[in-house]
Amino acid sequence: MDDKLDDLSLGNQQRVQLAASLIHDPDMLILDEPFSGLDPVAVNVMSDMLRERAARGVPVIFSSHQLDLVQRLCDRVGIVTKGHMVAEGGVDKLRSQGPPRFEVATPARGWYPEGTELVAETPDAVVVQADPSVDDQTILQAALAAGPVHSFGRKIPDLTELFQDVVTSNQNEEA
Repeated sequence: MDDKLDDLSLGNQQRVQLAASLIHDPDMLILDEPFSGLDPVAVNVMSDMLRERAARGVPVIFSSHQLDLVQRLCDRVGIVTKGHMVAEGGVDKLRSQGPPRFEVATPARGWYPEGTELVAETPDAVVVQADPSVDDQTILQAALAAGPVHSFGRKIPDLTELFQDVVTSNQNEEA
């Protein structure tokens, strides 16, 4: 086969680079954007391979902007912005830190009590972020006073939301 690496699709280039990195059974894997250009089947194969290596005790370190995959695969993460590590730790621990958020399934709008902030909304629900001094019952009672509430619960941010919060907070501190 006389094809050059540059002539291959991005996904096939990734496969060749991964094969080259694994051929010597390294003691550690450091990968840059390993899922870039891969189709969903190849992403699953790559994910399984990384999990298998980690289960064998091989440290696997990779950079990625596909935070849904990072959340699914990693025990620990570091968030880097402008060349600086701004958050680091266990995925679940990082996701549970920060001000509490509550998802309220209600058509009512504008009812948010003092000490809360609207952070997301859809036609059927809102997500409010609360100061630590505001308890969940205060938020629920305010929502009920404004109209029907179909469901109410704590919302743990996913890694994408956490990344956005951390980077935005870091930018605000620099301003």
